[in-house]
Amino acid sequence: MQLLMFYILGFGAVLSALLLVTSKKPVNAAMSLIATMFCLAGLYVLLDAHLVAVLQILVYAGAVMVLFLFVIMLLNIQEKEGRLAGSTIALQFVSILGVGMVFVIAASLVKVRGALPTGGELFPFGTTKAVGSMLFTEYLLPFEIASMLLLAAIVGAVILAKRRISDAKP
Repeated sequence: MQLLMFYILGFGAVLSALLLVTSKKPVNAAMSLIATMFCLAGLYVLLDAHLVAVLQILVYAGAVMVLFLFVIMLLNIQEKEGRLAGSTIALQFVSILGVGMVFVIAASLVKVRGALPTGGELFPFGTTKAVGSMLFTEYLLPFEIASMLLLAAIVGAVILAKRRISDAKP
């Protein structure tokens, strides 16, 4: 059952990624990226990395993609004819050939190294306990540096926004 779900989610991720790359409309491409993120979250669940799966959905499929869609709709991007517009068949053939090569290389790596381990044999890298212990022991300094940078960015944005509001009033 787990192998069947892996193949379904993997096929869905690859298919939605191909739709993302070949889509001519930006909103359709963004929706394909959201579908890819959900399939990746399903793959994380199969690896027993439930925290990473939830973060994948909340951060990438939620916040980042809402931002992408907002920017796409705000800019009102129109489809334009470019230099490569006439050779779409050749570009699609090259991209399918590239994806096929990636699959052949991945299959040869699996054959050389043997069967892949199942989720229970892997290090519990996606659990809340494992992420928390790594974050607050081994990666404590980078975590604190990132939090200070985010705090400085928030303070700077508030100062700049307040300065613009006070300059606008006579």
